[in-house]
Amino acid sequence: MQAYSQDLRERVLRALDRGERPAEIARRFEVGRVWVYQVRDRLQKTGKRGSFQIGGHRRSRLANMEPLLRGWIKETADLTLVQMQDRLGKQGVPIKIGALWHQLNRWKLTFKKTLHASEQEREDVQAARRAWMEAAPGWEVERLVFIDETGLRPT
Repeated sequence: MQAYSQDLRERVLRALDRGERPAEIARRFEVGRVWVYQVRDRLQKTGKRGSFQIGGHRRSRLANMEPLLRGWIKETADLTLVQMQDRLGKQGVPIKIGALWHQLNRWKLTFKKTLHASEQEREDVQAARRAWMEAAPGWEVERLVFIDETGLRPT
């Protein structure tokens, strides 16, 4: 639901200043009578004629921990998000994986390295794929398709 326009708020406040009753104002402007009272009360209590801010920027729990997390990643290049979450929990900073990933992404810290199309056929890449497929018993691995960053299927 969107906030009412500032123009509508101003018209309501002018009508109140003229001495019109809130019920009449609400009917004329097709708004709720309670909303008219809220607009009036906000002006009286705070002196503000505008709406309350909707949403806003929350500060991340990790805002001051960027150097620490960068250090962890530098010393342990294959550190997973779960391991980072665990380390942060031990430091008294409980955080969900999604929030952790979001903050690392904002800092431009990426983990997954995509392969260029030219690297798809390397023997070590193929060996890693075979090992992964063998370690996934019961999966219909024939249906899995590896796609590189260009969006093309390797041949």
